[in-house]
Amino acid sequence: MEIDPRRLRILHEVARRGGVMRAAEALFLTPSAVSQQLAQLEREVGLALIDRSQRRVSLTPAGRVLAGYAERVEDELTEARRELTRFTERLSGPVRIAAFPTVITHILVPALRELATLHPRIVPSIHEVYGRPALQELRHGAVDVLITEQDMSLPVLAQPSLAARALYIDEYRIVVPASWSDPPRDVADLAAVPWVAGEPGQASGQALDRLAGLHGFEPRRVHVITEFGPALALVAAGHGVAIVPTLALLDVPVGEVRVTDIRDVGSRRIDAVTRVSRTRSGEPDPVQAVVISAIADATAALDPTLRTHLPQVQET
Repeated sequence: MEIDPRRLRILHEVARRGGVMRAAEALFLTPSAVSQQLAQLEREVGLALIDRSQRRVSLTPAGRVLAGYAERVEDELTEARRELTRFTERLSGPVRIAAFPTVITHILVPALRELATLHPRIVPSIHEVYGRPALQELRHGAVDVLITEQDMSLPVLAQPSLAARALYIDEYRIVVPASWSDPPRDVADLAAVPWVAGEPGQASGQALDRLAGLHGFEPRRVHVITEFGPALALVAAGHGVAIVPTLALLDVPVGEVRVTDIRDVGSRRIDAVTRVSRTRSGEPDPVQAVVISAIADATAALDPTLRTHLPQVQET
């Protein structure tokens, strides 16, 4: 009995993603191609591996057993690649990074410059995806490194299958239109103003909920915006106030908005998250480790940039 390991990988993806369509997306194949490879694998082993009697494709008992072996084969190949990097002069290979706009602009872009100089054989690719979808992509192996944001009120991500490295504590500031002659001076003044709020699942949305709950007011959410660029544009146009992280203020032209003196608004935590290695060595993937190190270096360079830029933004 000859079993093609490439077809085992397809079975492995179908098993962990729960269907042909999702496996096809992850493998960059058509659903038809995935189905054909599964059918060929069934001919190779002489057993039905896929239960096609129901609307949703599922594995037969034999399919589940073989998928378990397929997972071990994937782990062994990962271990082999890790061991072989010890014999190469330079690290190489693709690394898929999921992140959100402010991190892409101010952390990943400079990190990629450093990687291109120090490790030109590493090929990073950035995917703008965040929140629950990004975490799911990490678990499924569609991305290798995930940059997350989370409001300080929430616990640190703690799951046995994931490892998180803290990158940055990004303080929130409250911004108001520069045209307002009498801007809010303290948190009590924020109860009456219109808000350009973040989505409830975002760190900035969570920060507003936390601030309102702590001080006993119900914010008047006139606009609910996902990205900080449009939110700051609405603030600049006079449509309300917003909570934004300090990092987002690097994109604000001088005089466009006013950063209030209201402090103690809290912060968001930015982490780099990877899957925990399940190989024999237990060591982190060396390519991913180098990428995260470059990201951490770029993050460390933020403070001098912020110290230079923020005084230029008009304050009350």
